[in-house]
Amino acid sequence: MSTPRRFDSITAAKTWRRGAESRSGDRNLLPRTFGQDTFGLDEMQSRLPEDVFKQIARTIRDGEELDHGVADAVAAAMKDWALSRGATHYTHWFQPLTGSTAEKHDSFLKVQRDGRAITEFGGDELVQGEPDASSFPSGGLRATFEARGYTAWDPTSPAFIMGGETATYLCIPTAFSSWAGESLDAKIPLLRSIDALDRVTRRALKLFGIDAGRVTASLGPEQEFFLLDREFYYRRPDLMTSGRTLFGAKPPRGQELDDHYFGQIHERVLACIQSVEMDLYRLGVPMKTRHNEVAPGQYEMAPVYENANVASDHQQLTMRILERNARQYGFICLFHEKPFRGINGSGKHLNWSFGTSDRNLMDPGATPHDNLIFLFFCTAVMSAVDKHQDLLLASVSSAGNDHRLGANEAPPSIISIFLGKQLEDIFNQLEESGRAKQREQDGLLGLGVNVLPNLPRHSGDRNRTSPFAFTGNKFEFRAVGSASSISLPATVLNTIVAESIDEWTDLLEPIVNAGTTIEDALWTLLANEIPSFKRIIFSGDNYSDEWVEEAKRRGLLNTRNAVNALPALGAEKNKELFDRFDVMSPRELEARLEVLTEQYFIKINIEGETAAHIARSMILPAAVSYLGQLAAGRGGAKKAGASTRGLDNNIARVSGLVDDLTDALDELDAQNEELGGDEVSEKVFHMRDNVIPAMNAVRDVADLMEKVIPDDLWPLPTYRDMLFVK
Repeated sequence: MSTPRRFDSITAAKTWRRGAESRSGDRNLLPRTFGQDTFGLDEMQSRLPEDVFKQIARTIRDGEELDHGVADAVAAAMKDWALSRGATHYTHWFQPLTGSTAEKHDSFLKVQRDGRAITEFGGDELVQGEPDASSFPSGGLRATFEARGYTAWDPTSPAFIMGGETATYLCIPTAFSSWAGESLDAKIPLLRSIDALDRVTRRALKLFGIDAGRVTASLGPEQEFFLLDREFYYRRPDLMTSGRTLFGAKPPRGQELDDHYFGQIHERVLACIQSVEMDLYRLGVPMKTRHNEVAPGQYEMAPVYENANVASDHQQLTMRILERNARQYGFICLFHEKPFRGINGSGKHLNWSFGTSDRNLMDPGATPHDNLIFLFFCTAVMSAVDKHQDLLLASVSSAGNDHRLGANEAPPSIISIFLGKQLEDIFNQLEESGRAKQREQDGLLGLGVNVLPNLPRHSGDRNRTSPFAFTGNKFEFRAVGSASSISLPATVLNTIVAESIDEWTDLLEPIVNAGTTIEDALWTLLANEIPSFKRIIFSGDNYSDEWVEEAKRRGLLNTRNAVNALPALGAEKNKELFDRFDVMSPRELEARLEVLTEQYFIKINIEGETAAHIARSMILPAAVSYLGQLAAGRGGAKKAGASTRGLDNNIARVSGLVDDLTDALDELDAQNEELGGDEVSEKVFHMRDNVIPAMNAVRDVADLMEKVIPDDLWPLPTYRDMLFVK
């Protein structure tokens, strides 16, 4: 007799009911909603004395140092606003080295000696908090018993209200440091890198006769994710512990029909994403785009570009709101880079540029061939990327991203730059003759039908296989993993480009000061420098085997896994770079290396233990049960005088799989027990070289079993269920 299934995919499909349709007809709904849960400049201006508001506005807009004396006024206004929004508590919201966010809630309530209750929140409480830092990863920056850490108010990122019907609280974005003042978070190095980029770019702009004020980096992260019915999630121990399926046979239909990408969004999914967007609008997050991604069950959301620091905070908010609201609609949101084997994984394409308040320095304009400012800064970016391929790879490396980089939906682990036909032609001209002239025209694209308009045609196509592609007025760093914080990749980009700009300014300044025009000096510089990094430019198919060989001939790095990539964070040249620009001290950089290395070890160790548990306690018993059914059936057939040839073949097949699984499990258990050394730096090699192959061997057998064991015996929701039931 078959056993009852442990779950019902039909029931999962019924967990959501369409709510009553609501169309407000309010044409001001979006403008009125946007930012209403943030203590932004408009709210400050309405609540603060004029002199206080002007000072804090200068801090936010121009990076001026904030007078500590204004904190009391800001705290009082912030408290009144938060209470009016229903908040009962406040928290210093920060981003420790876990890659996520952290918060400790304190009540606004204060009980006086006479028993009366009042609400209180002063400048000291706004400016500085003291959370227990002992349980956060520090990478050796402090001992475990040294528990003190400090959070410091970041006035450039607006405070906001979080919560709902039962709990509402004020979140104050803060930096997080040790008692000794060393960064324990993602925010401090990012802010320092923005300052470094500001300093060197202002200096370079003076060569062109421009003094336009503060320069800042801008980010626009595209977030990919899967939505999975929670009925299936809670039936999958692998998803619950590691965020990805450690077992699962590829279904007959996956993404082969290409019918999901940009398809109509399922109404349940659309309702969920719409709720996420509205909550993000209230928090001042400028979400712009939503659509189906390539894989079934996969989606993408993307914002308008913002100041890099605020964009990083907003990216963390986006992930948290997606996770929270997905549960309200019966979903679980998966951010793992490769939750399903054989199905497209998820990335977080990081669109990056920098400029002044009125000029994007990555915008080539209508005539890029004579846009000296653009050519200078764009070339500096390319030089930086070529010089620091190792850092860029390290900044996106993780156990999860190892599954994605190099697969068909992600760039390979070879850093290269795509420029597009027009820009590549311009740089070729600069190299050959020291000058550039316009050749490639944008023009119009006719579609051959009178009723259709002639479309403006860009001067170059796009290349979705490139890890670092120029896309009109920005670069898109496509190798960032979907579960990662964008702070480290952005910090690396800002810092390496700051170095390149600084070095080139050092070369140009004495020449210009000696009387040479900036135009002549720049043409000479570009012609001399382009050959040194030309190898990084590639416009072809980054997925092809030919490119791997070509990249090797060019001397480009091909670091295929995090264990090999992460040590770049400890390289002396990189320590010197970050220290020279006051972004991270050598100790702070080494701490990131240690934390990321330890995270790799822990994640693979969890996966190995989980895979062994599922295979031995769920999959193997299902196979043995089926083997018993086959044996009983064979006995009955033999007693009845019927042929047993088919049953004999199936018994032999399943019995062989049981033997193979048992052998593979014994090997996995042995590798899980043997951690590979005393130091984490040793253990990660054991995880990569022994535990992962042992896990894969167990999975290969288990996935074959899934194809032969009856559906009512198989203990795990299948890919067919998880990807297509909504």
